[in-house]
Amino acid sequence: MTKSTLLVLTIAAFSAASGQLLFKLGAKGNVTWIQFLNAQILLGLTFYAIGTALWIYALSFEKLVTVYAFSALTFVLVYLGGVFLLHERISIQASVGVGVVLLGLYLIASQNS
Repeated sequence: MTKSTLLVLTIAAFSAASGQLLFKLGAKGNVTWIQFLNAQILLGLTFYAIGTALWIYALSFEKLVTVYAFSALTFVLVYLGGVFLLHERISIQASVGVGVVLLGLYLIASQNS
C-alpha cells in the first residue's frame, strides 16, 4: 500500500469516526424526529459523507479487502473518542480488543506493501 493510499484511508477513517461521534452528540436526549435535525447531526452527516467519498476513491486503485480493513480503524477511533471526548467508561478487556484490532490492521496494511 502506498503512503498516499494510507493517508487517504486514514483521513477517511477520521472523517467517518468524527461523523459517528457527532451523531452521538446530536442524538443525546432527543426523542422526536424534529429534534434529530440539528447542527451536530448535519455536521456528522457531512463528515461521514466525506469519509465515504474517500473510501470510494481508495477503492478505485486498491483491493477491497485492504480498503475494507480500514473500517477497523474507524472502530478504534470511535472507541477512543467515546472514552476521551465523551468520557465513557473504559475496560481492560475492550482496550485489549482495540489493541488486537490495531495489530490486525497493521498486519493487513503491511502485507500489501
